[in-house]
Amino acid sequence: MSTLKRETRETRIRASVRPGDGRAEVRTRDRFLAHMVETLARYAGVDIEVEAEGDLRHHLVEDVAITLGLALADEVPERARRYGWAVVPMDEALVEAAVDTGGRPYYVGKLPSRLYTHFLHSFSTNLGATVHVRVLRGRDHHHVVEAAVKAVGLALRQALEEGEGVFSTKGSVRLERLED
Repeated sequence: MSTLKRETRETRIRASVRPGDGRAEVRTRDRFLAHMVETLARYAGVDIEVEAEGDLRHHLVEDVAITLGLALADEVPERARRYGWAVVPMDEALVEAAVDTGGRPYYVGKLPSRLYTHFLHSFSTNLGATVHVRVLRGRDHHHVVEAAVKAVGLALRQALEEGEGVFSTKGSVRLERLED
């Protein structure tokens, strides 16, 4: 289990992530953020605990995404399948997501909510994953955002599965932090 505490003048976040069966316990005053974190946990098949408070909604959503991405990065198996892809329908919305957990952070995608586009961008960058999200259709902003989080979660579930070997022609990437 990876547990991180991130504090700034604007926010206080404590997040834990571990392989599991999609349980989430989220304590924040932002119910939609809590709903999206619970959704991500369920569809990705990871257990998440978050305790978060902040001065502005933007700071809170962004900092939760950063902290969750960093915590989940610690849980990516060395022999992860690495890639995942999903298409999720939700009423009139249809959203596609593709994920690569190979350590190359990049995000492409636009949701009808700049805040949740920023959430997925911050999450994927700090996870060290490439994430592409494509909204194929949808009018209801809630449905589109939720379908996007579900699609990213399902793609992550596939990408995080243990494979038989390191899924890369270059082998596993080792990063060592050296002290001066």
